Amino acid sequence: MKSDCMGYSKEILKEFRKKGIKEGDRIIVGDYEGLLMPSPDITASPNHIILKLDNGYNMGIEYKKGVYVRKSKKPEPKQVEEEYEFEVEEHHAKKLKERVEHPVVSILSVGGTIASKVDYRTGAVSAAMTAKDLVAQVPELLDIAHIEVETLFEVMSEDMAAGHWVKLAKETAKRLNHGADGVVITHGTDTMHYTSAALAFMLPDLPKPVVLTGAQRSTDRGSADSAMNLICSVHAARGNIAEVGICMHGEMSDSFCLFNRGTKVRKMHSTARDAFRPINDYPLAKVWPDGRMEATSKNYHPRRKGKATVDARYQPKVAIVKAYPDSEPKLIDYLVKQGYEGIVVEGTALGHVPTRAKKSWIPSVKKAVGSGVPVVVATQCIYGRVNPNVYSNLRTLYYEAGAIPAGDMLPETAYVKLGWVLGHTKALKRVREMMLTNYAGELNSRLQPDMFLY
Repeated sequence: MKSDCMGYSKEILKEFRKKGIKEGDRIIVGDYEGLLMPSPDITASPNHIILKLDNGYNMGIEYKKGVYVRKSKKPEPKQVEEEYEFEVEEHHAKKLKERVEHPVVSILSVGGTIASKVDYRTGAVSAAMTAKDLVAQVPELLDIAHIEVETLFEVMSEDMAAGHWVKLAKETAKRLNHGADGVVITHGTDTMHYTSAALAFMLPDLPKPVVLTGAQRSTDRGSADSAMNLICSVHAARGNIAEVGICMHGEMSDSFCLFNRGTKVRKMHSTARDAFRPINDYPLAKVWPDGRMEATSKNYHPRRKGKATVDARYQPKVAIVKAYPDSEPKLIDYLVKQGYEGIVVEGTALGHVPTRAKKSWIPSVKKAVGSGVPVVVATQCIYGRVNPNVYSNLRTLYYEAGAIPAGDMLPETAYVKLGWVLGHTKALKRVREMMLTNYAGELNSRLQPDMFLY
């Protein structure tokens, strides 16, 4: 059902009713034509008509007396889309017969912008595209690999939880152990680096590549990055680097993608197409859409024979808190009281928290550790490492209060790792040992200067 255009001004609604216009209709407003979209009450003026143009971008057109508004006689693009998908299915079947020698790549879709498309009834964009739709939009994939597709769940990444990670780890291992030469996971970008870290710990000693990818721009936009990200990711999935990683644009233009290690990558920009950058590490590889793949790090696990194993024991009762000037140490007390079994603190610079301040964190950290709740400190600087041996305040936090330094781990990686560690043990001594052990490339003993802002 089309909606009644709530959010627009009374004058515009009156004009729409007179012309029989509803959201999702193709209309003409002055010199512009496109799909009528809902008016976002907060971010747009109710006196502007929002159109999705044929180039994929939205435009707000001020409505005033004399502006020409009418329905378009052009058909909605839904019919064209259905015919296109039918043609792709035929092409897919033909390719499968012709290219059975291709490596098998399994694409698992879990939602996000890369799995979003326009609802041509409303003009809105939502996470509703299946894995099959993704292949339909990028038929070039069929020339690269024998593609198997499946939608596991459809969620935006901000709604992901530890249970999704566990299911994804098990399903990924199943595909790898039943004929897939590599797995590509299409995922929302906002929390993709949390998922990549979780899979890196839950899928130890991988024999084949597991590649996460997404899109910063939905497929209806002219600047969509989903096709190239998918193509490069399938190339990476059939490549020689058998690790969990994220493959996304390496720069703003459509030149190449970076394949970054899953525990050493972070989304560093809210909208840029090259938002995912290596942190305290080099990328694993550069990947070009034509299939060229250049390793940029000598430190990676090569493809090998063997079965994928799953170690998905995980304790989700872990929290992240941030230390800042005049911050409240009672946050630590509250989390312990609420039953949290582990806490990651984003400390300043080398891993500080307020120590000799009026609101010192030291008593609360010491109390938490004394009650059996490990407190891990990572640096909120993102780059660099925590060092407990430089200042006296640091020695107080780590040697007297008992906090665990996270080294050069990202706070997000430390958070995921602590949940994974606590899924294996609650003994504080063993938790410390495991947090300081390098399992999936999350800890580097030495950082090179050119890793910064790579």
